[in-house]
Amino acid sequence: MSSLSESIRQRVRQRAENRCEYCLSHQDYILGRLQIDHIQPLAKGGVDTEDNLCLACELCNQYKWTQTESLDPESGKTVSLFNPRQQQWKEHFTWSTEGIEIIALTACGRATVRALRLNNSLAITVRKNWVQAGWHPPS
Repeated sequence: MSSLSESIRQRVRQRAENRCEYCLSHQDYILGRLQIDHIQPLAKGGVDTEDNLCLACELCNQYKWTQTESLDPESGKTVSLFNPRQQQWKEHFTWSTEGIEIIALTACGRATVRALRLNNSLAITVRKNWVQAGWHPPS
């Protein structure tokens, strides 16, 4: 188990603007606190440095767990999952016209959408309500 200082946790939250760095859910709109995720899990040799930490909602963090790669459903090849410290979200993902589904633009994006189940039924339902409330998609 990692023991991160409160100052590191605060910097990770500020850098992420209080959003899950995978699905972009905002802290104000979810039940429960966004979690600090180790991009390279401690179980796989990851460390507690800020360049290995990101903010994740509970669903994304649970689906990711210790995964660092997954199958690209289009090519069938194993590729690395999206790394919020080394990659830009908009290069790998976009929002559907309605702003409800995350659309993958790259092999990395497709593998991440698949592995983290970014368009699971709960996420779709919640995002529909956020769109109706004018809270989503994030700009």
